[in-house]
Amino acid sequence: MRKHLQGADNLENHTYRIIAVDDEEGIIDSLSIFLKRTGYDFTGVTDPQEAIRLVKEEHFDLMVLDFIMTPIHGDQVVEEIRKFNKDLYILLLTGHKDLAPPLETIRRLDIQGYCEKSDKFDQLLLLIESGIKSIKQMNDIKEINEKLSDTYERLEQAYLESIKTLRYTIEAKDMYTRGHSDRVSAYSVLIGKKLGLSDEDLHTLNIGGLFHDIGKIGVPDSILLKDSKLTDEEYSQIKQHPNIGVHILSNATIFNDILPIVEHHHEKYDGTGYPGKLAGNDIPYLARITAVADSFDAMASRRAYRNSLSLDQIISEFERCKGTQFDPELADLFLDILRNHYDEIREIQEKYKA
Repeated sequence: MRKHLQGADNLENHTYRIIAVDDEEGIIDSLSIFLKRTGYDFTGVTDPQEAIRLVKEEHFDLMVLDFIMTPIHGDQVVEEIRKFNKDLYILLLTGHKDLAPPLETIRRLDIQGYCEKSDKFDQLLLLIESGIKSIKQMNDIKEINEKLSDTYERLEQAYLESIKTLRYTIEAKDMYTRGHSDRVSAYSVLIGKKLGLSDEDLHTLNIGGLFHDIGKIGVPDSILLKDSKLTDEEYSQIKQHPNIGVHILSNATIFNDILPIVEHHHEKYDGTGYPGKLAGNDIPYLARITAVADSFDAMASRRAYRNSLSLDQIISEFERCKGTQFDPELADLFLDILRNHYDEIREIQEKYKA
């Protein structure tokens, strides 16, 4: 055992908090003298239930825990603590190795180590020092991950802002499409919520809706702004915008999740859409959702060549195209929204007026 620690070590140890739990007052007193002398911030508790309360209310880095105690044993203490704290480093003390809990229990409760009680604390000190080193490494890793996450989020935000500029450039060309992507994004998320999709999928629908038409930046203004029927050649150029969008966004890995939406939001359930002529379940699910939202906004918005459709007309269109243009289950769900929850649609339209 080391006779003493250098001043720098003592100073560092003060940054770590240790709680010891043993229903024998003498053990707690001995540990208190020993651990405080080696420079740790020490708290000793004889009541295991009080220890659970303290760990819940305060921060501790490491726990030294007796196994055989009253009114509850050490493994029961850990069981309770692990319900709300997965990070606490726990060392188990046993009166004899034969009294230690089974290895399976130690692993299940994520107990990092155990040792037999002794009048000397050599082994315990080594385990504590090893534990503190592990805690320091984990804290360093967490700090690095937080910094990387912060850097990634700032880069992602910067890239999003750049792409938004392109999106606004497209919408600034045509007053009839202004706000379209915002509404498609909001409708898609609304559908996703009704389906009970995960937060991750809702995020993808949100971003995918915002950038689904980004490829139109590569379509000539003469075609985008034409107020009469497109020729076959012009229509074939319009149909290239999903591929152009994928080409623009595929240079940034942060957009990988939305590429299926950008590429396939014009596919039709019967396989007659573009660009891949995919059918049924071969069409990515989130792209099928965005297709419903995109088509609805197109019907509900005024265009240079026609007025917006009435709600009854839109409902008729969805009924007619269910199973051909649209996934029938998604069409039925959206029809329910149109018939019974149209206030949620109006709220989105009001927020993102053209």
